[in-house]
Amino acid sequence: MHELLNTLYVTTEQSYLHLDHDTIRMDAEGTTLFRMPLLHLSAIVCFGNVLISPALLYRCAEDARSVVLLDRNGRFKARVEGGTSGSVLLRRAQHEALSDVSRTTAIARNCVAGKLQNCRQVALRGVREARDAEDVMRLTATVETLGEAVERLEACADTDTLRGWEGDAARAYFSTFDALVREDREAFALTARSRRPPLDRMNALLSFAYTLLAQDCIAAAEGVGLDPQVGYLHVLRPGRPALALDLMEELRPVLADRLVLTLINRRQIQRDDFVEREGGAVLLSDKGRKTFLVAYQERKRDEVQHRVLGKKLPLGLVVHVQARLLARHLRGDLPEYLPFLYR
Repeated sequence: MHELLNTLYVTTEQSYLHLDHDTIRMDAEGTTLFRMPLLHLSAIVCFGNVLISPALLYRCAEDARSVVLLDRNGRFKARVEGGTSGSVLLRRAQHEALSDVSRTTAIARNCVAGKLQNCRQVALRGVREARDAEDVMRLTATVETLGEAVERLEACADTDTLRGWEGDAARAYFSTFDALVREDREAFALTARSRRPPLDRMNALLSFAYTLLAQDCIAAAEGVGLDPQVGYLHVLRPGRPALALDLMEELRPVLADRLVLTLINRRQIQRDDFVEREGGAVLLSDKGRKTFLVAYQERKRDEVQHRVLGKKLPLGLVVHVQARLLARHLRGDLPEYLPFLYR
């Protein structure tokens, strides 16, 4: 259970939330675990099997306080709101921002800056852990390239140019990704990114990780009342969750890439955890998928420092915090969208 940005995140399953005068109370196994004045909260987000009393739901609806229901893996299920909600105003602000080129570019620029800074941290860690002098040299060059890319982002005045620069930096990052692999490098070589379908084991792992992360980002956007399909960095297309893809950029290196590398380097995922389909597609086997899913949920429980909030929180909650920071910026409460930077 965490209270962040006036939002209560309830992660204790089998708990019971109910109204106690003007206070929300959480009980579990006959013990009161938490009390907080409702006045302090603008939203309640529940993960998994959490019970909520009708009286609390009614009160939240009357106060225009949203209650968001996610499953235990963080997938969006529902959002309960009263008859009058601020979501329509938030979504209007979200759509109106598309007409402001400077604002759209600023949001997209910060998303990219967060991604490249976090990619740089992954490469720096690789330098520290490398066993081979050539790997150190290659990764050090990548660190410098990514640092230079971040510095020149401020000069970017439009999103098309920004996408081009981000693509160049991403290619540099993935060109030395194999230097981060310390176990069975031959089996997990990454020659180039291939997505639909993934054509080797490393691409299969990255694509699966990104799919899971994208679903978490969709849930975060839905939970705060944003439209997942209206983004600023990614081009709008029918059925494409552009905003979710924007939000996931800064978390790809931290949550997805690092997890993939950890599973390989600890030999929790091995070369025989994959199957090859007709046409050359390489996919995780049922056993490999189960191993990955368990590790992904465990990784989301790891605590990280959030520099904007000035406190530690589970990595799985970071995307929900980032969605609320973006919502606050769109409403005009924050001068800019601040990305998550990992250390």
